[in-house]
Amino acid sequence: MKVALVNPRWTYEHSIYFGCRQPHLPLELGYCKALLETDGHSVLMLDGQLQHLDNAELAERVAAFAPDMTVVTTAPTYLFWRCAPPELRVPAEFLKHLAGRGGRTAAVGPHGSATPAPTLRKLGVDVVVRGECEEVVAELAGRGEWSAVPHTARLESGVLACNGGVSVSRFVDRPALHWPSDWIAAHSHHHHRFDEDQKGAGAEVEASRGCPYNCSFCAKIDFRDAYRRRNHDAVVAEIDGLIAQGVGYIYFIDEIFLPQKALLEVLVDRDIQFGVQTRIDLWKPELLELLGGAGCVSIEAGLESLTVEGREMLAKRCRLGTEELAALLVDARRHVPFVQANLIGVVQDDPALVEYWRKHLIDNGVWANEPVPLYPYPSSPSYRELWGEPDDFAWERAHEHYLASFRTFSDIQDQRPRALAELESSCCNH
Repeated sequence: MKVALVNPRWTYEHSIYFGCRQPHLPLELGYCKALLETDGHSVLMLDGQLQHLDNAELAERVAAFAPDMTVVTTAPTYLFWRCAPPELRVPAEFLKHLAGRGGRTAAVGPHGSATPAPTLRKLGVDVVVRGECEEVVAELAGRGEWSAVPHTARLESGVLACNGGVSVSRFVDRPALHWPSDWIAAHSHHHHRFDEDQKGAGAEVEASRGCPYNCSFCAKIDFRDAYRRRNHDAVVAEIDGLIAQGVGYIYFIDEIFLPQKALLEVLVDRDIQFGVQTRIDLWKPELLELLGGAGCVSIEAGLESLTVEGREMLAKRCRLGTEELAALLVDARRHVPFVQANLIGVVQDDPALVEYWRKHLIDNGVWANEPVPLYPYPSSPSYRELWGEPDDFAWERAHEHYLASFRTFSDIQDQRPRALAELESSCCNH
């Protein structure tokens, strides 16, 4: 079978989007491609950002390939499934340009995982994959009849038909991914890096998936939930391949980069720098020193709140006090050029106390952002605490709540977010 895998060309005007707008490797499509080719399928993988193609051009590439099946993602790579743009205008725009020339169509991503019915209706695809997508895409390609494929949903006479719950990928045995050289050459971005000594291309790698914690704000109920650690040799082989292609910096997209002494010791001997997102309370001083010695130049530490009360409200399950956390962050900064304490706006936090600790951290070289308003994504515990299980209007409900609750938004949003129906009006079916 001929299969097209498409990461569309993303735009974010007036969107609520907390992620990075630069190109990143579409790891989910890379895993799909590897599995499909192992099964003997012919695969065309496209990325609008890395190949500098708009959605009309992507559609023409797909049409020329004449696939039996086209897969489009509804979030800008696995790195951002937990904070995807709520609107579906970008994949919808691609599918509108494709106009039925891509064979049967499947959408993968957080939208179809949490809210399959509206995703199917808005995009007009034949099926959505629920949960982590790589094995399910491979199974779709291997079957002529899609109705029995597990972890998928479709519309039958306008009524939602789901086949099983969300998919949880094995992941641990994923082989090393290989990327086109022109994609790597186009990947100049070093994700979440702010020091000046940047050499070589950037890339993304996944050493583990999921998180053993269940913080209230984290959108991971329907995907990337259970913690799994990937085979060590495969991770190292993938990194070595990237270094050979001229990569000088990798970003581990792991939800929580837990201390892996064996991996860090291997990286000490390699000419590579890297960034991670983690919880600082899980690191001991000697491991922070090893982390820096292995080449880490960026830490995004999920602190979320600078008070005990705020961390309890967010279900952080953190045993350390604010002083101890601050001391670890400052210690990390001794070894790593950039350390950030991620903060979320929490009503329980005393603004004066937050400002005191922010100033303390900043004065000691640790960046602590202005607390960001919390968006209740449908796959997060916070959404379900407010409204229960997501229904067909879950994204609209979360969106309206967010717009009504806050007068100021994230400092990375340079435009006031618009209502979801307005954002989707030009492309999506309603």
